[in-house]
Amino acid sequence: MVSYSQNIMDDEYEKFIRRMNPPRVVIDNDSCKNATVIQVDSANKHGILLEVVQILTDLNLVITKAYISSDGGWFMDVFNVTNQDGNKITDEAMLDYIMKSLGPDSSFASSMRRSVGVTTGMDYTSIELIGSDRPGLLSEMSAVLMNLKCNVVNAEVWTHNTRAAAIMQVTDEETGGTINDPERLSMMKQLLCNVLRCSNKLRDAKTIVSDGVSHTERRLHQLMFADRDYERAAGEVLDEKERPNVSVVNWQDRDYSVVTIRCKDRPKLLFDTICTLTDMQYVVFHGNVDAEGPIAHQEYCIRHIDGSPVKSDAERQRVIQCLEAAIERRVSEGLKLELCTTDRVGLLSAVTRIFRENSLTVTRAEVTTRAGKAVNIFYVRDSSGYPVDAKIIESVRQTIGQTILRVKGNIGELNPVPQESPTRFLFGGLFKSRSFCNFGLVRSYS
Repeated sequence: MVSYSQNIMDDEYEKFIRRMNPPRVVIDNDSCKNATVIQVDSANKHGILLEVVQILTDLNLVITKAYISSDGGWFMDVFNVTNQDGNKITDEAMLDYIMKSLGPDSSFASSMRRSVGVTTGMDYTSIELIGSDRPGLLSEMSAVLMNLKCNVVNAEVWTHNTRAAAIMQVTDEETGGTINDPERLSMMKQLLCNVLRCSNKLRDAKTIVSDGVSHTERRLHQLMFADRDYERAAGEVLDEKERPNVSVVNWQDRDYSVVTIRCKDRPKLLFDTICTLTDMQYVVFHGNVDAEGPIAHQEYCIRHIDGSPVKSDAERQRVIQCLEAAIERRVSEGLKLELCTTDRVGLLSAVTRIFRENSLTVTRAEVTTRAGKAVNIFYVRDSSGYPVDAKIIESVRQTIGQTILRVKGNIGELNPVPQESPTRFLFGGLFKSRSFCNFGLVRSYS
């Protein structure tokens, strides 16, 4: 175990190196016709590429191209980025914020976080859960938290390959702060583990409670990776048309392994692949990313952190499987619906109940409530696996309010999902944890 004094010495050494070689950031809006070019030069260390990509992703920037070089002791990367509308970043306040986020005075430069994205000082208790997916699982977990007088202020859940991982941020119902009672925390862990285990006694289930929280999306990747969600059942037939094209070959002359990825582009794809390579202890020395069209191309020259390329076919297959899983976890299946309205008591519970009563299953959701305004994204499927019926969607919109709930996709473009799929029922009770059974006792969040 590394001693506390050793950690202090390491931190002081890193600070000295950064003072001698502070990060240099150049933002260029002239050299590229359709993107803002961001160049980052810095002293190199393991994980720095993920750190930079994470910052750009968290700023809601779209990375259309990237050129990566970190051979030796220096990190030199170039990113072509746009806003969510595909335009250059021209807002001066945003440009200044990007510079501060990546420049010498940023947390990126001043801490070089050992665990990327660690945040402290949040006034909630974080719960990490991993277990087998099954219908109603999240609803049961939410009921446990409700009975323990816990409010869920934020939650993100991913399902992939029959597994489910969740990070839920909860507060005490009475105080609105973190939960500190050891007995209550122990009971919470025990009851949640019981819920997770009852679905599959052959697979492990874990619940971790803490006052701090890592970067949510990176932690979800880590939870599913540790749970081996990348392993496929023997004889499982995959849809080769939808499957990402991932290959790993060794470049003998340079002692690298070359990873090539070709798949449908989507938001945060680069973060997901770099996150997985980093957590698998691989270092990206050179890379080229092109995501300007509907298909994304990524190519990386990697070595393991011990300096060796991929050594065996088993290791090669594991890298391929893990990257495929990382790409698939965040894929949102279903019709995209956007709800935007003034937040009120029981809003989320009422909306998801209407979905359920109309045989709609929420496959993924992004829930935010800020300054009294609820802006929520839902991806819904017919619970039987058939394409969503346009008449049902119209009926739901009339019930909720046509100006409140809008369709953001084309119903006719949806394809049916396999009826036997076990991983797309988890979100049926996602928002029950944010309300009590009696409608009048619901607490809303701002």
